[in-house]
Amino acid sequence: MNSASTLVLYTRHDAYIPRIAAIHDLCGYGKCSLGVAIPVLSAGGCDVCSVPTSLFSAHTGYKVFYRHDTTAMLEAYLDAWQQEDVDLDGVYSGFLGSAEQVATIKRLYAEYPHALKLVDPVMGDGGKIYPTYTPELCDAMRTLVHGADLLTPNMTEACILTDIAYPGTNPSDEKVAQICNALLKMGAKNVVLKGVIRGDGYIRDYLAGQDFELEEICSELLPFMLHGTGDLYASCCIAALMSGRDFRSAAEFAGNTVRKAMQITTKQPHYLDRGVSFELVLSELTSLVSAL
Repeated sequence: MNSASTLVLYTRHDAYIPRIAAIHDLCGYGKCSLGVAIPVLSAGGCDVCSVPTSLFSAHTGYKVFYRHDTTAMLEAYLDAWQQEDVDLDGVYSGFLGSAEQVATIKRLYAEYPHALKLVDPVMGDGGKIYPTYTPELCDAMRTLVHGADLLTPNMTEACILTDIAYPGTNPSDEKVAQICNALLKMGAKNVVLKGVIRGDGYIRDYLAGQDFELEEICSELLPFMLHGTGDLYASCCIAALMSGRDFRSAAEFAGNTVRKAMQITTKQPHYLDRGVSFELVLSELTSLVSAL
């Protein structure tokens, strides 16, 4: 039986810079989404091609925010890419603004069949779904699970996708395995179930794949939560994978980098509202490709 430490999703060739479509929202204020993905992936040696799914004045954790849905422009946006012969090595999707935007992602899958399919289903946290997600959008999101080379849900998102009741804190090993196996049966090739908390002072990520048994990564739980850590984790994990790291090494790198960023964040004003400050850990990302 293989392990996550033998699985390499992308082989980096010399100084080639892989190109990734990042399909996510853009917030003017708050540490999340494209505001995280662009600098993190860029520091990790990737060429980020943004596809903004919504424009927000601030993230949805704030009581007041303005949102502009970009669905109507996306087809023409991608038409222009086709006319310019844009090529892609990866398609990385995050927060979506409407059910129709799933078709945008599937269009990219069809036009770039060689590209890695990287899905971070940004749908909710703490057992609650985000207020902008409709039942139609949730149903559409489920169709992205099939064929995903990497799926990175938290427990809330995994339960929404699989229609399994949210187990709350301290889920059993059997429940974790059930949820991961359900995602694999839905067609995901590899899964990171992020941020499982058991109430014992540790936080766990679970790695699951079609070709290896379930694996656990365990680390110390920090005594606070921050907005944007899921976006930072997924972006760090993808950057590590695109540098040629194996699946387990990439997941460990992402968790360690997020933890360092969270510790730095506590020294910033309004950090509990604004979210995770990643700027001072970008050197961790550049180290991924410094030897190329």
